[in-house]
Amino acid sequence: MIYVINDIITGALIGLLYALVAMGFVVIYRASKVFNFAQGELVILGGFIVWYTTFELGLDLWLAITLSLLLSALAGYLIERIFLTKLIGESVFSMVMVTVGLLILLRGIVLLLFGPAVRPFPVIFPLKPLFLGEMLIPMNLLIGGLITIVAAVGLSWFFNRTRAGLRMTAVAEDHVVASSMGISVKGSIAFAWVLGAVLSTVGAMIFLSGKSLTFLASEIGFAALPVALFAGLESIGGLILAGVIVGVAQSLATNYLDPLVGGALGTVVPYLIMLGILLVRPTGLFGWRTIERV
Repeated sequence: MIYVINDIITGALIGLLYALVAMGFVVIYRASKVFNFAQGELVILGGFIVWYTTFELGLDLWLAITLSLLLSALAGYLIERIFLTKLIGESVFSMVMVTVGLLILLRGIVLLLFGPAVRPFPVIFPLKPLFLGEMLIPMNLLIGGLITIVAAVGLSWFFNRTRAGLRMTAVAEDHVVASSMGISVKGSIAFAWVLGAVLSTVGAMIFLSGKSLTFLASEIGFAALPVALFAGLESIGGLILAGVIVGVAQSLATNYLDPLVGGALGTVVPYLIMLGILLVRPTGLFGWRTIERV
């Protein structure tokens, strides 16, 4: 029984990591109504920035982390300025296709600059696990879970209680109406991309701390996709519950069902949960229902 409880706790913490990465999807979507298919590439870009500032520049760890977050914010801002700002007012389909192209471009840039070699990632969080009786809890995931909850609370407050957050939501609803109200559409969307890039870098630090770094780590973006769609693309708080459900289900399926079916079921379960909830509620578990007057 103790092993089952341990698997549930570890699965919940992995799910919270997915929720943190999925927060990047939601922040950009809430400001622009665009689903960013390149979120995983933002994670790996942030990871390589942390690696470069730590090992290549040889900076103190905390200085390297601070500089990495600033550089990630700059990268998010430049991506929006270069590729998306000219598409304001165009169809959502056009903007989504740009993010697909961005996925390929960022992956190519990472390969061009850093190559396919496996590199060590700095130890940012303690490697020694936390022992609770017979249970073993990874410290990086535990700290990451706390960071995810704090980030979710802070961003929910920002979007629901501050003028800047409400302006970003208004921009997502209608660019023309928001602009006529004096709201800076370009500024709101640029800030969302800055937030998305910073969240991705924090996710990379939790995910990769003390591990190896390759461009393949961007796959965590696809792992976070079921959490984002399960919760609903407008709900930041809902990501916590969705992440825990998906993470626990994946952990139990991997540890107890995979041996029975020969493996791989654990990787499929999150997508089965996502499809199941979308068949019943297309906007996701906590997504907004749009009411239109005809």
